[in-house]
Amino acid sequence: MEALRASYGDTSSDSDSERENSKKPKISTSSSTSDSNLATETTHLPLPPPPLSLLNPPNSLGMVDFLSSSQPNRLRSFPHVEGNYALHVYIPVFIPSAAKNEMTQFLKKVSSVVPGLHVVDVDVPVNSLYKDDSKLEQIALGREFHISLGRTVPIRVHQIDSIVAMLRQKLQSQRRYWIDFSRWEVFVNDDCTRTFLSIEVITGGLLEITKQIQVVNEVYKLHNLPEFYKDARPHISLAWALGDICNSLKRAVEEEMKRLNVEGTLRKRIFSVKFSGIQCKIGNKTYNICKFSDE
Repeated sequence: MEALRASYGDTSSDSDSERENSKKPKISTSSSTSDSNLATETTHLPLPPPPLSLLNPPNSLGMVDFLSSSQPNRLRSFPHVEGNYALHVYIPVFIPSAAKNEMTQFLKKVSSVVPGLHVVDVDVPVNSLYKDDSKLEQIALGREFHISLGRTVPIRVHQIDSIVAMLRQKLQSQRRYWIDFSRWEVFVNDDCTRTFLSIEVITGGLLEITKQIQVVNEVYKLHNLPEFYKDARPHISLAWALGDICNSLKRAVEEEMKRLNVEGTLRKRIFSVKFSGIQCKIGNKTYNICKFSDE
């Protein structure tokens, strides 16, 4: 509010307007040149209304923060710094309808043993959706998922154009391929505050995704950003739980897989999708790095 008291001389701006230099409101003056009036008379024009961005400064990271503080029991993976924008490079994934029923049943079985599971992003407890399979399927599986190709990291506004241009240049020649999601797996984040129930890519598409991660690492390195994990394991996450419950969640997953194996219903692949392109999200804006239309 100091800026407001200083007649809006310094204003905040969003991801699009921040690239332009804001101009201070001008004050016009009129002076008498006659000998009888040696004093300069200054007329001040009324100041314009304060910009909304000054009264409500944008939370740059919050626009794209996948671990938004508005969601219960979720924490940022890095501290908010005014003027930073969260960068995320990923492959969008939609689960095919044919696979959703079996996946829904798997989620129900596991969450009955581990009741603390929540649907990723939506943060609805999985066990609160037990009574309606169609609702559980829609909420838990009927949305876009992401295979991350790089860490989600904060960047400055002057890095945006360079990062997007370089990603497009290095990834524009991608070809289509099949991605097989073949194994249920459990992951824990770096600071052990959350555990995720995920589906991992271990066969089809693994080589192609690994190469794409290497390309994204090159771009990150040129912009002094941290590279992805050396032992990167491409996956999508379906549910999360607070804290490190890796052991109990793994036991529940293994028990359910054993049961399916005994019944003869355990499949080699949970589902497959065709690679559709790569996207980059910075702030609240999404950029298509490379994209294929549906065939």
